[in-house]
Amino acid sequence: MVLFKRKPVQYAALPPYITDDSEVWSIEETGEVFTSYEEYLKRIDYYKQKRFVCEITGHSGLSFKEALRSELDASDEVDDEFPDALREPILRKVQFQQISRIDNLVDYTYEEFKRDFYPGESVTITLGEDRFTGFIREKTKFPELARPDGSLERKAYARYFCYLDERNGEEALVDEDQIARERKTFTKQRLRSFLKNSVTREAWTGAPWLVKSRLAEEYRISTTIPDWLTHDHQSKQRKNNPSSGKKGEYEGLTINLYGARQSLPMLKPKGSKGKTAQDDMQRWRQEQFAEYQRSTVSNPGFRIAPQGQPTHFGQFQAGPPQGYRMVQGFQPIAAKGQPKPAPPPPPKYPIEDLEIPPVRDGTHRPPLKFLSESTPSLQRVSEGAGSGIAMESVGLLLETWDTLNVYCEVFQLDSFTFDDYVEALRITSEEIHCELLVELHCAVLKKLVNDSNDKNGQVQVSLPYQVESEEEESVQASSAQPSPTPEPETKPPARSTRGSLAKSEAAELKQAANGNEASPANVKVHRAVEMDHSIRGYDWKMRLRKRDFSDGHWVVIVVGLLNQLSSSPRLTESCNEVLRHLAPLDKDATPEIASAQYQTLDVNLRTRILQILCMKSVETKAIRQYMEDCSAQMTEHRKEKNEVQRSRKAAVEELRVLHEERKTLQPESISASPPAELEELSELKMEPDEEEPADEDEIMDSDEEEPHQGRTLRRADDRAAARKKKQEEERERKERAQAEKAKKPSKQEKQYDKVLKKIEEVKERIKEYEEEVHTLENDLREADCPRTRVLGKDRFWNRYYWMERNAMPYAGLPDSSTADAGYANGCLWVQGPDDLEREGFIELSPAENEQYRRAFQMTVPERKMIEEGETHTFTARQWGYYDDPDRLDMLIGWLDVRGVREVKLRKELQAQREKISLHMTKRHEYLSMDGKKCEASEPMTRVSTRTKTYVDSTGHRCLAWKNNTAINEIGYLHSEPKPPAYKKQKGVAQKKTLIVEEEEPRQTRATNRQGKVPTRQGTRYNF
Repeated sequence: MVLFKRKPVQYAALPPYITDDSEVWSIEETGEVFTSYEEYLKRIDYYKQKRFVCEITGHSGLSFKEALRSELDASDEVDDEFPDALREPILRKVQFQQISRIDNLVDYTYEEFKRDFYPGESVTITLGEDRFTGFIREKTKFPELARPDGSLERKAYARYFCYLDERNGEEALVDEDQIARERKTFTKQRLRSFLKNSVTREAWTGAPWLVKSRLAEEYRISTTIPDWLTHDHQSKQRKNNPSSGKKGEYEGLTINLYGARQSLPMLKPKGSKGKTAQDDMQRWRQEQFAEYQRSTVSNPGFRIAPQGQPTHFGQFQAGPPQGYRMVQGFQPIAAKGQPKPAPPPPPKYPIEDLEIPPVRDGTHRPPLKFLSESTPSLQRVSEGAGSGIAMESVGLLLETWDTLNVYCEVFQLDSFTFDDYVEALRITSEEIHCELLVELHCAVLKKLVNDSNDKNGQVQVSLPYQVESEEEESVQASSAQPSPTPEPETKPPARSTRGSLAKSEAAELKQAANGNEASPANVKVHRAVEMDHSIRGYDWKMRLRKRDFSDGHWVVIVVGLLNQLSSSPRLTESCNEVLRHLAPLDKDATPEIASAQYQTLDVNLRTRILQILCMKSVETKAIRQYMEDCSAQMTEHRKEKNEVQRSRKAAVEELRVLHEERKTLQPESISASPPAELEELSELKMEPDEEEPADEDEIMDSDEEEPHQGRTLRRADDRAAARKKKQEEERERKERAQAEKAKKPSKQEKQYDKVLKKIEEVKERIKEYEEEVHTLENDLREADCPRTRVLGKDRFWNRYYWMERNAMPYAGLPDSSTADAGYANGCLWVQGPDDLEREGFIELSPAENEQYRRAFQMTVPERKMIEEGETHTFTARQWGYYDDPDRLDMLIGWLDVRGVREVKLRKELQAQREKISLHMTKRHEYLSMDGKKCEASEPMTRVSTRTKTYVDSTGHRCLAWKNNTAINEIGYLHSEPKPPAYKKQKGVAQKKTLIVEEEEPRQTRATNRQGKVPTRQGTRYNF
């Protein structure tokens, strides 16, 4: 706005009681209206004075119209030239600042933003020796990292994702040292013009700078002035503390002992000597003491009594008035008043994450990647585009992969990577036989029902009661028709006959004729019943007891199991959706059709099958017994860990005592028997000492010969040689004495050396204890199989998982066929908030949203969209992941340690950062490996090839997986029939008789000393 005498021009108020018939005069530029022509002329004359100043440019000597026009032009120029990306952060930084001078404010702001860049800025990027132009797309701040001892490990810095214009939009990840703004883009002059055009300040001492209303509304900047910055509060504070003086950027530079009042030097009064002079001196002392009291006591009650009005040479009353007291015989001073209220205490962090004010510096959470074909963000292309994986299946994939790897010893499976698992589920070619896919199904199915010779093939899981439908009865009756000589057998009363079947069919026809529609529950949607009973008396349970998995018959077992589980209301929809594809109505109900239909089954339905199987397998006794064994092992490991920690604590105390003893026995000088590394240094120091005596002799000889330069002494050379020989003998004698002393150390030195040896031994013992504790902690982690632990939650209640942390070795079993991959999952997974958290903390009521908007100028959903960046997860069925160590560091930098949830998550991520980054790197190396490196070391054997032809495994990494665990423990794969055993006959050479064992021995495993099955937690792995 236009200034007059350094103050904004105040416009005249509108006159009251203006009617349509009133005669008025107006000024177009200011909108002022006058009812008096004289007042109008006075105002015009005032505006025509050449005393106005343009606030933005600082030009003076202008009329009001000229200054206003200059201000409008400069404002448009500032809006066009100043970077848009810097406006909001600068305005937020300047809001409520108390720096009085605009020059100091410009300097302060310029230094803050000189090396700080924001998304959307056009910058120059330096890559090596090349320079490119582009703009910043994303910004991430990395906090400083401190070591356990408090020293600084890494300074805080920022990184930027930039688009390169010369490279068709390619991105580059650069540091702040590699980018710079163009010249004249961000200068002090432009910043000054921008601030003058954007902020204003009232004309009183200590007034804060305020962003103009239109800009505050545009950028959602709070305009509510804090109470401690208001004019009333500042005035009261100056009255309470008169010695504080003018506060601002120069506060604290000067000290005023006697407060703000400075009196002139006292002048001697005229015509008065002696007693008058003494009275004046007494009054001056009283006044100075009163000033001292006012300046040192910061309380409004301390003031000079009101009756002492004249401050110099005045007459005071004899006695103190009411409410005042005497101070050491000086002028009465007021008693203390009420103490000023204490300021509100600062918030004690950590607090609720969403109660922390949002940081508006352009940073946001690093973007997520998505495995699914679709993403919650419509404008972002998923990394899993074309995979066919639905977002709802990602959680099921992680659940089944985690279950199969955690309990791989129970299922007798080799561990496998998550990428191989997903790739195996996506194979749909009939020419490719994927051992991983088949072995997974067969291994889990074998745990649901025992072998026929193990407890008579007892079913290990609970199954819903299935009423025999008429369809099943008709199948059984039709299967009995072609029998030429049926044996008479007693049938239960509830069993249907052909007559009853005919009657029921007639009843159905009659109902159809009457127009009665069948209920949806009785509508036939698949032929799973006929497929399961294609052979009389040989349903899925009998097939599973006989371990009939070969030639794709395991698919028929899955069909029968899902058909029975469909009786459960919770699984009806899922099972029927799978059965519609495996046993369609338009095809024959044969095992061959089931196997062929599975080859074309969607990856989401395959995942659902495995999820149902894994869910039922957890009910088996084998899994429950494994959980109990792991729980017992965890108890033993905890006891052992406590014992080791107690031993370590005792060793640390012993080390402390030894150090105290070492300090007591340590000699003042260097020990006579130094360590081996000190002996080498002593030998190096002895070399120049041997040459020094020769130099001294030469100097001595030269000194003696200087006074006798003209004469030659007889036998002078002999005397010099004798002196040199005597010195050498003396040196040798001292060396022998030192050597003897070193060979025979004193009693104190012996004790000192003994203490040093003990200290080294105790240090080694402490190191062993620490390694043992680390090993036991790893064993405890691998034995914690009942639950999947979460790393933590962020401010928007998103959950973060690192799957390798849960009850498995970090890189899978060390003897696995794919152990060379070096990782198991290699991703940090992010799950959206569940419904209760979303409805209770994010999707608030209108009243709560309005209250949150008043506090932070935005609602929680709006804050989520801003601070999470381009990618979001809104529900618990939506999953994203990070697979890049750099983005992991960005995520750690984005988390705010002032929040209760994010401080815990950040602590966990920092503790696991090195391991997570290592496995992320291993995953990238494994996925980028050439296809030839993924070939198995041995050719595929033990697999029937009657109906399938094998292709080269280089196209699919998962084909390199082999179930070596099953081969080593039971001698064959789960999907193969048990091989026959051969036995030699007596008296017959090299002739074998085939003896087929009818009973399959129970699968036993070696036990430990306690009689329990050893697990991977019982061993020590060095990863």
